[in-house]
Amino acid sequence: MIELSSKYNPQQTEEKWLNIWKDKNIFHSRVNPDKKPFTIVIPPPNVTGILHMGHALNNTLQDILIRYKRMNGFETLWMPGTDHAGIATQNVLEKELAKEGKKRQEIGREEFLKRLWAWKQEYGDTIIHQLEKLGSSCDWQRTRFTMDDQYSEAVKEAFIHLYNKKLIYRGEYIINWCPRCQTALSDEEAEHQ
Repeated sequence: MIELSSKYNPQQTEEKWLNIWKDKNIFHSRVNPDKKPFTIVIPPPNVTGILHMGHALNNTLQDILIRYKRMNGFETLWMPGTDHAGIATQNVLEKELAKEGKKRQEIGREEFLKRLWAWKQEYGDTIIHQLEKLGSSCDWQRTRFTMDDQYSEAVKEAFIHLYNKKLIYRGEYIINWCPRCQTALSDEEAEHQ
């Protein structure tokens, strides 16, 4: 008879099951005409840092839903990913540059983009690893990033389509403007006083 340890060892247990799930591709979804589909596209966390308790709660609730549907015979897809977060990530990286005594304008566009992609790689990978450690039953083969080439192309295609239908046009409007970033801001990004 195997003797149970008196203390739970999360590193040993969780890593073991994560590896089994990933090796056997347990959570991979495929088109199955015999099952009703149920899909959740993870609200992609920003690559501005690491996950916090709000992410853990939100993803736990999504995991409960997807597992419940899976147990009830649905063909489930929980698609993971991360978001570039645009200006928020730019601001985080600019703070990192300031620690080096540099500004984005000094290092140039190409170097800044190179650093942005390195930042995304580090923190995007950390976020995905954190989700895996939570035991999230995502289809890990389908992990996406909002700036992946195919998604950027889809956005361009949609923009051109809407422009051709005259649903996007130029005009003069009052906008939120950040004098430091030298860019327009959405209402959510502007601090109202």
